[in-house]
Amino acid sequence: MNEQIVILDFGSQYTQVIARRIRECKVYSTIIHYNTPASVIAEMNPAGIILSGGPSSVYAKDAPLPDRAVFDLDLPVLGVCFGLQLMAKFLNGKVERGQKREYGKGTLRVKKTQCRLFDGLPRELQVWNSHGDKLTRLPDDFKAVATTENSGFAAIENAKARFYGLQFHPEVAHTPKGKKIISNFVRKICGCGRKWTMRNYIDQAVDEIRAKAGKEKVILGLSGGVDSSVAAALIHKAIGKQLTCIFVNNGVLRANEASVVKKVFAGNFKVKLHYEDAANLFMRKLRGVTDPETKRKIIGNTFIDVFQKATRKVGKARFLAQGTLYPDVIESVPIGGNPAALIKSHHNVGGLPEKMKFDLIEPLRCLFKDEVRQLGTELGLPMEIVMRQPFPGPGLAVRILGEVTPERCEILRNADTIVVEEMKLNNLYYKIWQSFAVLLPVRSVGVMGDERTYEYTIAVRAVESKDGMTADWVKLPYKVIETLSSRIINEVNGVNRVCLDVSSKPPATIEWE
Repeated sequence: MNEQIVILDFGSQYTQVIARRIRECKVYSTIIHYNTPASVIAEMNPAGIILSGGPSSVYAKDAPLPDRAVFDLDLPVLGVCFGLQLMAKFLNGKVERGQKREYGKGTLRVKKTQCRLFDGLPRELQVWNSHGDKLTRLPDDFKAVATTENSGFAAIENAKARFYGLQFHPEVAHTPKGKKIISNFVRKICGCGRKWTMRNYIDQAVDEIRAKAGKEKVILGLSGGVDSSVAAALIHKAIGKQLTCIFVNNGVLRANEASVVKKVFAGNFKVKLHYEDAANLFMRKLRGVTDPETKRKIIGNTFIDVFQKATRKVGKARFLAQGTLYPDVIESVPIGGNPAALIKSHHNVGGLPEKMKFDLIEPLRCLFKDEVRQLGTELGLPMEIVMRQPFPGPGLAVRILGEVTPERCEILRNADTIVVEEMKLNNLYYKIWQSFAVLLPVRSVGVMGDERTYEYTIAVRAVESKDGMTADWVKLPYKVIETLSSRIINEVNGVNRVCLDVSSKPPATIEWE
């Protein structure tokens, strides 16, 4: 990577946000462990370094500390909150417990200075604070360039060394001009251009995939979701027929899922696709099972068995490709933890057993979700795949409360199709996080024509979220709710009642099981 900014992660909940803000400047960023040796960082040849925030005190016994030599690399360094305090500790400044803690909104007042961090910005800014310690003595050769109500050293600089420190968090949305501050550091101080584009990434990723795969075969578990679909399209662009995708029909897919995957990948992209229809097997395994966790385990274990047998059918391969994303790879740094603890065990195709010996190819592992969607668009994937809403691995099984049967799957599949259709017709599907139907194991009395009915209830769930961690229910227009209810009851045999789920997460979850 020619131009990149390296971020040392000291455990801040906002570290990934810093990486995102840099990439929004069209500059590549990568997060590494806080104690990565300076020699390793030098080999990465970054244009600059950012020291993230973190929950510790710099003077705590187990405080996470960087290699002191990072300050001797002749690179621009920006310390954010805890990062600023680290600079003070290593460069002869002083940090003490503040008499008043600063949490939440604050007002930053920029002095009359030529500090390039604040080029093009007003002298007074809203910022977001989150710290108890504060800088009480400047490090050697630094000067204060901005203050807040509780700190005379809210922003500091050593322009000659290109060292900068911010006591607030410029990366969060609550610092409205923060992206400009980060942009100034990345472009004006580190000298980066606008080279991080999806077109450039495709060229780079194709070269890397070819170099790694050589002439060996690669298999990929294709689900039809965004991540595996984009990974498949990218790898196929790189190595063509060396890639074989395995698509398993587990019987709890949405309507037309298999046909769409076949059309897009086998038809349009000419990808070698092995289709494994195991719907009947999954249904037999799920018969009589009502516990949600047991259902998930059965689906996961059965998938592994089916996938493993399918790999034998398609022939020997050295590599397994997965749609692992950057947020899956990087976790918040455990204070005092081992760098190895940062890397999770990823098996996006369902949790493959150790006895399945593959080398991994994960071409999306440095991308965020929205970047993956951009990549998919650039690769020519249709919008219905690239912008598809999240869909659970166990499929419709976690949206059928109680026993999963072919009859119930068909009822829910038909209801869910109507929800997706109406959300798209009303220009809502691509605007919100998720919208779907849930089949409740509840029958109630109804009247259709002159006949009494005793049929199932469908709950409609529509939520807005940024990351799936929290969510709020979407206030759908009454006309949309009315149409959903009318169509589901009239068009789906076995349903005579429709409800709207108006719970938020927390206390509820997005999915019902």
